[in-house]
Amino acid sequence: MQTIGRFAPSPSGRMHLGNVLCALLAWLSARRQNGRYLLRIEDLDAMRCPRSYADLILDDLRWLGLDWDGEVWYQSERAAVYAQYEAILRGQGLLYPCFCSRAALHAASAPHLSDGRVVYAGTCRDLTPAQVAEKRRSRAPATRVRVPAAQIGFVDAVRGAYTEDLAQTCGDFIIRRSDGVYAYQLAVVVDDALSGVTEVVRGDDLIASTPRQIWLHRLFGFAPPAFAHIPLLCDHDGRRLSKRDEDLDLGLLRARFTPAQVIGALACAAGLIDRPEPVAAHELIAGFSWDALPRHDLHLPAVFRTPLDG
Repeated sequence: MQTIGRFAPSPSGRMHLGNVLCALLAWLSARRQNGRYLLRIEDLDAMRCPRSYADLILDDLRWLGLDWDGEVWYQSERAAVYAQYEAILRGQGLLYPCFCSRAALHAASAPHLSDGRVVYAGTCRDLTPAQVAEKRRSRAPATRVRVPAAQIGFVDAVRGAYTEDLAQTCGDFIIRRSDGVYAYQLAVVVDDALSGVTEVVRGDDLIASTPRQIWLHRLFGFAPPAFAHIPLLCDHDGRRLSKRDEDLDLGLLRARFTPAQVIGALACAAGLIDRPEPVAAHELIAGFSWDALPRHDLHLPAVFRTPLDG
């Protein structure tokens, strides 16, 4: 079976180096296996994800030498497809309306995990039709899917074995928001399956989403892809990069560095080369291995210490 990898950024801002690292490693893994590399723009929330940012992502990837195969998929154009799979879940009696506010979800009485995640307490799970009708008068509901008390595990290419109990560490989760926008958890499963993705490479901060996505894959009759959750990229103070802070975004970096310098610095941070020397992405393909990656947060090499200095 041919390997099909993908890069699926959310265009809520200019890509920063952490995004580029993910794109690079996913590209290298797919190309090393003579596979295909797909590009999907996760712009479900059109208000937060203008097409102008998506266009910048495509331009930045070309600048870096990270090509892709086939047409670009835009999730903002795929609501009708997601509706078909929402209907499957509804037909199985797994969906229900949820009227809980964000404040209620984070109330002290709700179960909290050590990493700050809130496990949904099932507040709206068993509302009667009369109660639902009453609540609809004052608030539009989100749509949640009922999860079983099931252990879902997988072997990650970087993290190794990982298992979660859906009921205890996730709870019923949202598949459609109260404003009608389909949620990430449903859209990513449907799109990965329908585009034939066999390998998902993404940041370690998303690993907790994987068991519920594997569960949805199986529920729809799909074969789940393999996963590689990479360590997150940090600055020299140990702070993780964020689009909100405009950390080392490509607009700044392209003004100062060549593509080879950017790729070389990231390859060094990921353990693929010994020093942050300029290197083209295609020169890293033959030697790529997941075994080279450290199992802890990655730190930027000195070349990016002061990118705005003269």
